[in-house]
Amino acid sequence: MVRVKVKLVGIDQVAMCPVVVITDMDEKKFLPIMVGPAEASAIAMELEGVKPPRPLTHDLMRDLLLKLDAQVDRVVISDLKDETYYGSIILKTAKEQLEIDARPSDAIALALRTESPIFVVEAVASQAMVTGSEVEDGETSVGSDDQEAEEFRRFLDDLTPEDFRRHLQ
Repeated sequence: MVRVKVKLVGIDQVAMCPVVVITDMDEKKFLPIMVGPAEASAIAMELEGVKPPRPLTHDLMRDLLLKLDAQVDRVVISDLKDETYYGSIILKTAKEQLEIDARPSDAIALALRTESPIFVVEAVASQAMVTGSEVEDGETSVGSDDQEAEEFRRFLDDLTPEDFRRHLQ
C-alpha cells in the first residue's frame, strides 16, 4: 500500500466538480478524486482548521467512535471500477478490527478528523496515480523527467485550500 496525504481541495476545470487531490508522502505522484460539494467542504474545513459551531457529519462520526471506544486505524482507497473509487475505514476496538465500506471522500474527511493514516492499495496507485509531467504532457503511464516532477511539486506546494474555497461556496 502507498501512504498518501491530502494536498488540497479544488475544482476540476473540465467537469467543474469538486476534487480532492491526494499525494504520496514525497509529493512525487498525485491522485485527484472527484467528490461531492458537501464532502469537499468538510475536507477543506478540516484542512483549514475551521471548527463549526455545531458538529458536522464527519465530526459526529468521530465523536461517536470515541464514545464507543473505537478508533480509526487507517483509511484505504481500495479499488477503482468504472471511474469510481472505492474505499474503506478500518476501525479498531478492544475486541476486533472492522472494515467498513465507505466512499473515499467520507473516509478521507474522517481520517483528517481522527489524524489517521490514508493509504491507496498498490494496484490502484499504479493504475491511477500520476506525476506532474504526465498531466502536462497528457500521458497516462507512470514515469517522468525529474525536473518536470520537481516543477509540479513546487506548483502543488504553492496551492492552498483557500485558493479554491470560493469555488465551493
